[in-house]
Amino acid sequence: MNKIQLGQSDLHVTPICLGTMTFGEQVNEAAAHAILSRAMERGVNFIDTAEMYAVPARADTFGATETIIGHWLAANPGMRDKLVLATKVAGPSRGMPWVREGAGMTAADIVASCHASLRRLQTDVIDLYQIHWPERHVPAFGMAYYDPTKERSATPIHEQLDALAGLVKAGKVRQIGLSNETPYGVHEFVRLAEQHGLPRVATVQNVYCLISRALDNGLDETMHRLGVSLLAYSPLGFGLLTGKYDVSGTEGPDAPRGARIASYESVRKQRWGRPEALAAARRYNALARDHGLTPAQMALAFCYTNWRVASTIIGVTSLAQLDEDLDAWGTTLTPSVLAEIDKIRWELRDPAL
Repeated sequence: MNKIQLGQSDLHVTPICLGTMTFGEQVNEAAAHAILSRAMERGVNFIDTAEMYAVPARADTFGATETIIGHWLAANPGMRDKLVLATKVAGPSRGMPWVREGAGMTAADIVASCHASLRRLQTDVIDLYQIHWPERHVPAFGMAYYDPTKERSATPIHEQLDALAGLVKAGKVRQIGLSNETPYGVHEFVRLAEQHGLPRVATVQNVYCLISRALDNGLDETMHRLGVSLLAYSPLGFGLLTGKYDVSGTEGPDAPRGARIASYESVRKQRWGRPEALAAARRYNALARDHGLTPAQMALAFCYTNWRVASTIIGVTSLAQLDEDLDAWGTTLTPSVLAEIDKIRWELRDPAL
């Protein structure tokens, strides 16, 4: 895998990134360390995490994932200089009072969260520091519409950028990014950065997969024209695009042992638990099989080969899953398969917004 440049930054990463939100919940520390080592052995140089992980978010696992990664870095001191390490500051608490006091995300919150992440990760610098979700109200995590009556923003984007600029100037952060953002948000962060000489966002980390392609409806143009790279998360649609839920009844509480959707009640109530999302996934999975591909191969190849995607974030719970996802690299989709994918999307749209 050739490394690609993130935005206009000096960061160069592999087009596959190891996501780690399962570490500390579905994956214990020993298994997480084995996954991290295997990913590096297979050439992946990009790791993404967040202060709120593990997921599902709980007070007693807050920061657990960063801590596990920090232990691995401490045990493998030669690895730090070989990888690009990304983490995220949580946006407004969204019902998680253990993240911070208050409901917002102030400049002081950004700085405090960064310092705490540095301690847990046992590193001196974060290569890519991202805002996990916007401080202002936006339609995200399954919400379809913007509602101006819910706007409660208290920290302007300029103030957020100033705080991030201070971390960059202090050498705590190399580059900055966004997550779960909208076209307006990306444009405003870039505009203010250029106007005031502040750090420019290099990336946006948004959901992108066969059953959730809202990004194609305008955010892709924004990112392309502004030179901001997409980090695509949930390429397998929270497991729906692996085919493991294709048998009726396997998507509920009796889903396969260890399956995420069976354990994450809050997630099932959002986009991935919608009957429409499962029905669409089954259509795509059948299409993959009809063309001699596994559902996971087709879903991953859709992201791996998409011009919109700089790096695809894969989340795994075992070495076998990691190898399967990495082995899918190099899979190509024929024009006819891509046409059939778009035909299904035209009919079913994006059920897992």
